[in-house]
Amino acid sequence: MDDDAIRVTVETDDGEETVRIYDTEGSVEVDDATFRFSVDDDRLASDADDATSTPESDNSTATDDPDDEPDTDDARLLAAVDDVPERGTLRFEAIHGQRGAEGILERSGDDVYAWRNSCPHKPHVRLDPGFGARTTDDHIVCHEHGARFVRGDGFCTRGPCRGQSLDPIEVECRDGDVYLVDERFESGRRL
Repeated sequence: MDDDAIRVTVETDDGEETVRIYDTEGSVEVDDATFRFSVDDDRLASDADDATSTPESDNSTATDDPDDEPDTDDARLLAAVDDVPERGTLRFEAIHGQRGAEGILERSGDDVYAWRNSCPHKPHVRLDPGFGARTTDDHIVCHEHGARFVRGDGFCTRGPCRGQSLDPIEVECRDGDVYLVDERFESGRRL
């Protein structure tokens, strides 16, 4: 997957949606507003042409061996539990089709929680701008306006979005690793 995603934010009077797009066309919807786009990009077109061309001689044969199938858990592996800091956060991306939602992992002992990496007050504001979100013993703190969200719960106790909650993304810890299990997404990756 290409790391040159386009970050798209659509804002209406009643809502806002920010996604990462890995395609040259698509749409983003919020409430009654739809943003549709199509971008001509010769770099992407030449990559697609290379992917569809076939070599002159292909001696490979397909097999029905189940060991040749990709492990779907690997596509959902986000990080080792030990890589998630106890003070701060670790960014990841949850992917559905050609769209990605940026998230953060936060750890409390052996438990790991995941949220969309956006503040309910201003969804385009990332809680973790790339070097870990500010945290206290009890809260994740929005760096822009100081809103405080209870660690492990996501409920805002202070700030302009008091009473709202972070948008949770379901994860599960297995054998020392954190996996994306949220059914809204097909795969995930650490950023």
